[in-house]
Amino acid sequence: MEIYIMGDLHGDLRRFQPEVFYEQEGLTKEDMALVCGDFGCVWHGDGRDDESLDWLERRPFTTAFVTGNHENYDALRKYPLEEWRGGIIRRIRPSVILLERGQIFDLGGKRFFTMGGASSHDIQDGILEPDDPLLKKKCRVLDARGAMYRVNHLSWWKEELPSEEEYQTARASLDRAGWEVDCIITHCCSTSVQDELSGRFYQADALTDFLEEVTQRCKFKYHFFGHYHMDRIIQKKYVLLYEQIIRLKL
Repeated sequence: MEIYIMGDLHGDLRRFQPEVFYEQEGLTKEDMALVCGDFGCVWHGDGRDDESLDWLERRPFTTAFVTGNHENYDALRKYPLEEWRGGIIRRIRPSVILLERGQIFDLGGKRFFTMGGASSHDIQDGILEPDDPLLKKKCRVLDARGAMYRVNHLSWWKEELPSEEEYQTARASLDRAGWEVDCIITHCCSTSVQDELSGRFYQADALTDFLEEVTQRCKFKYHFFGHYHMDRIIQKKYVLLYEQIIRLKL
């Protein structure tokens, strides 16, 4: 199995075009392209998503992703849960799969711990409610001044951060694995790494603090994540990805 890892897509599949991801020519469905959150191709929750998802399904490889903060969680939860390679997934298409939070998957004989989600940093001007009778007027006012806001269940979901049950699931999975995996796949990173890469610009939250616990307690080789829209290696084993596609070698 060959595994290629990349950062946020936000529904833009140009990175998967053969002239960009040229390695796909020799891949099969046993091989994987793994997206570190903000997949964004299940966004509308209806037929408008089909063109992108069907195009991905026709690629020669399997696409897997963890969730980010820019995902339609209402649409994603409609896909049923199933077991796959030791963990729980939602199968969006036969070879397009969501890796659920707090799971450990056996991929090519290596153990991958997955914990999607992140806090949105583009909501400083608030979260609007879709049933607000003044919604359109408020949006016009906010748009006119370039405000950063979102609309609940239309462009923002509280499920962007894990639930307490998901944290419990994650700890139970790591307990069973003896707190030892090969790779950690997330969207955001631990609090200390986030502070280092951003100069404390981003605020810590329950998820970054949980990932701090994981990276302190867990034995692992690499932690791959996206979210911060840059490509950078921190302390040799923390790998932030955005435009770069890397082939994993373990």
